[in-house]
Amino acid sequence: MNSRTPHRSGIPLRRTTRTAVAVAVAVSALTAGTLAPAAVAAPGAAGPDATQRRLNAMVGPGRAPGALAAVRERDGSTRTYSAGVGNLATGTQVPRDGQVRIGSVTKTFTAVVVLQLVGEGRIRLDGPVETYLPGLLRGQGIDGRHITVRQLLQHTSGLPDYEEDVTPDILRRHYLSPRDTLDTALRHGADFAPGTGWGYSNTNYLVAGMIVEEVTGRPLAAEFDRRIVRRIGLRHTYLPAPAETALRGPHPHGYHRDAPDGPLRDVTEIDPSAAWAAGAMVSTGSDLTRFFSALMTEGRLLAAPELEQLRTTVPTGVPGYDYGLGIMRTQLPCHRTAWWHNGSIPGYGTWSAATEDGRAASVTTTADPTGQADLQPAEDAVNAALCR
Repeated sequence: MNSRTPHRSGIPLRRTTRTAVAVAVAVSALTAGTLAPAAVAAPGAAGPDATQRRLNAMVGPGRAPGALAAVRERDGSTRTYSAGVGNLATGTQVPRDGQVRIGSVTKTFTAVVVLQLVGEGRIRLDGPVETYLPGLLRGQGIDGRHITVRQLLQHTSGLPDYEEDVTPDILRRHYLSPRDTLDTALRHGADFAPGTGWGYSNTNYLVAGMIVEEVTGRPLAAEFDRRIVRRIGLRHTYLPAPAETALRGPHPHGYHRDAPDGPLRDVTEIDPSAAWAAGAMVSTGSDLTRFFSALMTEGRLLAAPELEQLRTTVPTGVPGYDYGLGIMRTQLPCHRTAWWHNGSIPGYGTWSAATEDGRAASVTTTADPTGQADLQPAEDAVNAALCR
């Protein structure tokens, strides 16, 4: 998901200020990290390159135990990096290109599948949710007859978020079905009337995932696998099965602080079911850079009309940072446009981005962020890689 403080799966601090905080914290960190071009090691320079140096600085006492990164060039060559400790109990190293939970970066995958179905004529982007899930969205100020699929993907539906309500269930490894989670969200009233504002809400992507399953008649995990994972050759990316709590492949352990100044505790094994289409996926840095690079290439994942819709943005309220359909846009200091998403879930924080020429970078820390100080180093590392 994005985060309570910065971005756990996409979620904010207090319900009354959820929208502003969820974006402002993550975006302010990126802004702070991109005011000036990052230093880059000169060709042939001794010592680790810029990405490795930044990872090394991100780990240690008072920081995350470990960090991973991957950088993909336009020619498809990919470099992977790791730093720190992968397991505090044993002292083992972080496995290079290990599997991690990617939180709200899942939203980009969900948006791609919905847009593929739009291209096939099975979903209308500006059609009401009611067409696909009749009678499902009803609540205080909430009516699926007046909320469109586009508004779900662009966070302009006004649907209330649910993260603050379900994070304890995630940590306790308590399975919640999509319908259970939606019912939790609908206990709250709408944040605003559909189409009249912008507000980051995991509920939007929960509903989008339910639409995919209704339209295709298949589990969302199967659609991710068929339409994205196998199509572009991802090797270690999946949506966990119901009640699946362990990571399937080599991975660093993930850690969480119950309070900003509290001790780290191992939360590697959680039940991410409540995050589902909004933030439950598992991947690796090399897979994420392949995905974001492919997404920038017309025809790899989306045809031209759907790719154009993906990149049609609305303001988030933070100057220079706009939200498309499951992806954000900003300008890098090197004058390139970056398309990105970040996310966190207990144990991990991930930032993935690509430029329109196909260069991509992804960075993950093995402790979910609790504030801007945790966000900025990873944003800086992504910026350095894309502006080389």
